[in-house]
Amino acid sequence: MIEHKKHQIINGILGSPHRVGQEHLYPSKCCGHHKPKLSISFEKGVFKCWACDWAGKDLGRIVSRWGKPSHKDAWAQFTGLADGGSLDDLFRQEEEEIQRVELPEEFQTLTGRKSIYSRAPRDYLNKRGVTDEDILNYRIGYCSSGEYEGRLILPSFGMDGYCNFFTSRTYGRAWPSYKNGPGGKDVVFNDLTIDWEKPITLTEGVFDAIVAGDNAIPILGSTLRKDGVLFSKLSSKGSVVYLALDPDADKKALQIAKNLLEYGVEVYKIDVTPYKDIGEMTKDEFAARKTEAQPITADGFLLTAALRA
Repeated sequence: MIEHKKHQIINGILGSPHRVGQEHLYPSKCCGHHKPKLSISFEKGVFKCWACDWAGKDLGRIVSRWGKPSHKDAWAQFTGLADGGSLDDLFRQEEEEIQRVELPEEFQTLTGRKSIYSRAPRDYLNKRGVTDEDILNYRIGYCSSGEYEGRLILPSFGMDGYCNFFTSRTYGRAWPSYKNGPGGKDVVFNDLTIDWEKPITLTEGVFDAIVAGDNAIPILGSTLRKDGVLFSKLSSKGSVVYLALDPDADKKALQIAKNLLEYGVEVYKIDVTPYKDIGEMTKDEFAARKTEAQPITADGFLLTAALRA
């Protein structure tokens, strides 16, 4: 009933859509493109314009931007916002809190035509088992000059379609090996591509996540703050979580499991020994280890913690 009402309200604002499977294509009011490029998934509650990249994870932003007062009132009634303040204020605040960063001016994508400058970064990725499909999925690029000269650029994109963080990894002899871009690390890495209805694999770094396969999120370290964006999403979505941290972070992994268990999250731990780093594993081997992952229960956690004390 509520979803049907949402359809009616959006249709009243944007007009009748063109259906392609679960996708609803509307006229692009955001950029005025002559074709219907504004794609909406009512099932996932997300939207994106394929012409200008305007995107987001809450359809209320469309209502806030173009809806008449009657549309906004109706939307507030059917989404529980009637007594929660102004719809415009709520989504204005949400947009202000989203972190956005610019990729380096010298950034060159590795998904396009190969050049003499891309040979070294490609060779490095090949040695690490990173495929062309991985490069495309993670939108990996590089810089041959500037502040990030001689480094791969591994960007993250938020639900609004904009880059919210990037880290870099040298493919030569530069130090330090990793260097983060501007902004903080309190993001969900590549939230744009994550399906929260499916199990999530947590890894330490981006290359670990590439080995882990689909729906893997690097926590950009070995700790997961309870007041962070990622923890908040995991606990609120009720996602099944597979922990795949390096063996030297075992105690931290147990703490992450304990915190998630407190919020009713189902947690499994993947054994990656004797490897020191998940990035050393093949994708097939990691997938096999994942099928053997053991669940962590509250009782099991207490026993493990006592044995290691």
